[in-house]
Amino acid sequence: MLAQMIMLVAVAGAAVLAAQAPASASSSLVPPSSLSAATTAPLRLRGGLTLDLPSSWRVYGGGDQIRVVTGACARPRGHYFEPNCRSFWVMGTQAIKTGGEGFQPYNPNQGPFYPAVDVAPCATDPALGQVLGKAVTAGYRAVGVGHKARYLVWPGRCVRGNGAQQSTFSQREWYLPKERILIVDQWNTPGLATVLKNATWS
Repeated sequence: MLAQMIMLVAVAGAAVLAAQAPASASSSLVPPSSLSAATTAPLRLRGGLTLDLPSSWRVYGGGDQIRVVTGACARPRGHYFEPNCRSFWVMGTQAIKTGGEGFQPYNPNQGPFYPAVDVAPCATDPALGQVLGKAVTAGYRAVGVGHKARYLVWPGRCVRGNGAQQSTFSQREWYLPKERILIVDQWNTPGLATVLKNATWS
């Protein structure tokens, strides 16, 4: 099963993400005029969405696959299933097209964001596989003024090859279908919900 997981990671990495580089200060991160650069920096996204991120968070990638690293991270330029990287993802149209299980289009009514065909490694331990259950929370949450995202929380289990559970996590998703933006967080990132609630649109 471990061999299958390793193969899956390679396939998912190729299908979900191209090689990433940190976002440059001139493109995605520009110090806001009303706040100190040491406090926050705006991340400008598709559809006119801007997120004011804490300055300690780092942005990698661009376009339809952006990883925001919020803490310790072994390989910030890694693919979606890269373990040991405290972060969340902002996905766009292309990632959403293959974001469902089996690389089907992502559909929050059918399941979580899970671009895989087999058991993917757990975010906290690559020796364990992740298994996502049925959504335990489903509703809508504000992303800035006048925009509501479909909000879902999927319970996750980190299991050994024999199915024995070692730990749990939650996969939180905010989906804006009109703008084709999906935010995915497996780390229960402190402050992320507030960042999204305080987002601005232009």
